[in-house]
Amino acid sequence: MRALDSLFQALQRSRFRTSFHLNAKDLHYLQQKGLPTILDHAEDFVAQRLAAAVIANEGQQTPMRGHPVFVAQHATATCCRGCLSKWHQIPAGRAMTLEEQAYVVVVLERWLQQKLDHGNPLG
Repeated sequence: MRALDSLFQALQRSRFRTSFHLNAKDLHYLQQKGLPTILDHAEDFVAQRLAAAVIANEGQQTPMRGHPVFVAQHATATCCRGCLSKWHQIPAGRAMTLEEQAYVVVVLERWLQQKLDHGNPLG
């Protein structure tokens, strides 16, 4: 847990990462579907868009909006293999392990839970 605390403190120092917020539609979708369902979506997105060793559209595989998980991925630097390497020390150029994929979902869960707990405050 301490590692996640350090990560989130570092993310808070990034103007770019703190610029991401759920819009009303995404927050409503998160509330309506519930966190467990959204995390199922996150597991699928991570497996399909991030886990491969080589990604054809690396750096562009995660839309900026359209689903709460996409926004969370940009806010937590789990949007591409480059960001995963820089921020999370998950090397690019090889397939992600199941443990690494689960870690990414935990990071996303924490960010999304904060939005549910605090009504998506700025910052």
